[in-house]
Amino acid sequence: MPVKIRLQRHGKKGKPYYWIVAADSRAKRDGKYLEKLGAYNPNTNPATVELDVDGAVKWLQNGAQPTDTAKNLLSYKGALLKNHLAGGVKKGALTEEQAEEKFNAWLEEKNAKVQAKAEGLSEAEAKAKAEALAAEKAVNEARIAAQAPVVEEEAAEEEAPAAEAEATNEEE
Repeated sequence: MPVKIRLQRHGKKGKPYYWIVAADSRAKRDGKYLEKLGAYNPNTNPATVELDVDGAVKWLQNGAQPTDTAKNLLSYKGALLKNHLAGGVKKGALTEEQAEEKFNAWLEEKNAKVQAKAEGLSEAEAKAKAEALAAEKAVNEARIAAQAPVVEEEAAEEEAPAAEAEATNEEE
């Protein structure tokens, strides 16, 4: 039975949410699967990927073929690297400890990159919010400045008839 590691779509229209599954290649896209390996949410920034790395490696070693998108996600989470290192251990090029050490070093580096991107996005969001607030303040000040002369003219017009009335009272 040919097994594929692929995405199974869930969520509502316009808001996709995917499960990463190992399934028979002849099964429907959203149909029966052999094992759920994780989840992928492309709606967040950066995209959220939860993956059982050891389960994915087990399926890869048993001959499962990932689809293109699933392959990218497996690579992003390090399942393909771990599978590669396991092949090196099997051939005798590495020990289990060395392979685990390399994988953990790669994982720490990857987490640092993701964290840096998330911080950069939050800084950009805060900067955009501050710029929008400054622009809104400028618009409000312009509105107030435009209304100030109108208010002064109305006050002057009200004072003028009062002054004329006083002048006519004095003349009498």
